[in-house]
Amino acid sequence: MRKVFLLALLASPMAMAQSVSVETNSLMRLPNSSSVLQLERLDVADYGTLLIPSTVTQVNVDELHLGREARIAIVPSTVGLQLQVRHAQLEHGSQITSRGAPGTHEKPAKPGRDLSLRIESLNANELSVDARGGAGAQGYSGLDGANGEDPGCTWGSAGRGANGDNGGDGLAGAAGAQVRVELPQDYPSEQIKVWVEGGAGGLAGTAGKPGKGGQSKGCLVYRADGGEKGRPGLEGQPGVAGPAGSVTVQRL
Repeated sequence: MRKVFLLALLASPMAMAQSVSVETNSLMRLPNSSSVLQLERLDVADYGTLLIPSTVTQVNVDELHLGREARIAIVPSTVGLQLQVRHAQLEHGSQITSRGAPGTHEKPAKPGRDLSLRIESLNANELSVDARGGAGAQGYSGLDGANGEDPGCTWGSAGRGANGDNGGDGLAGAAGAQVRVELPQDYPSEQIKVWVEGGAGGLAGTAGKPGKGGQSKGCLVYRADGGEKGRPGLEGQPGVAGPAGSVTVQRL
């Protein structure tokens, strides 16, 4: 399990710190006491993750280093984030993620968070940004029908099984983010990888199974017939995918 650290900075409109380091295989969360953070150096070691809260709207970094498979993870918000870096060195598999959150039956999926990323000097085999929308929740499963009652030998007949309920429709996926990337003129376009697809729609809810009819029963004088089974419910409809976001690349 990853260790979790909380970085304590000054509670001011612009919090300042000389450097921030995230250890290997660790998760660090920036404080939410300030909307703007100024860092001289940010170093996220291999397989580490730096979490930027939804209340932070701007992060300025002089020197950024992301190790192998390291992440800067940006929490979803309706307010976009500006990430401005003077010099960045990004190792293999590192990524900046600004993805939306998957939905539940109680809450809709959240869209990717809009991101403005400016890097004045970049040393990386690939710049990877994932700003896709969150996936919609699966529809409710239909309830199975109740079984019919068994007959008696001197009265009644076997009950019919109840019908299964219909499955619910899957919920819609959320939109991808609006991403603006400003990079040096000489950084190759083919090495810029940005994903802004909308989130997948939720799967259809499964249909309820039909209830069984009451069982036939042999008696001294006659045999009571069994009841018919109910009808199965209908499967719900899959949810629609969220709309795609957009990507703008500008050269410095």
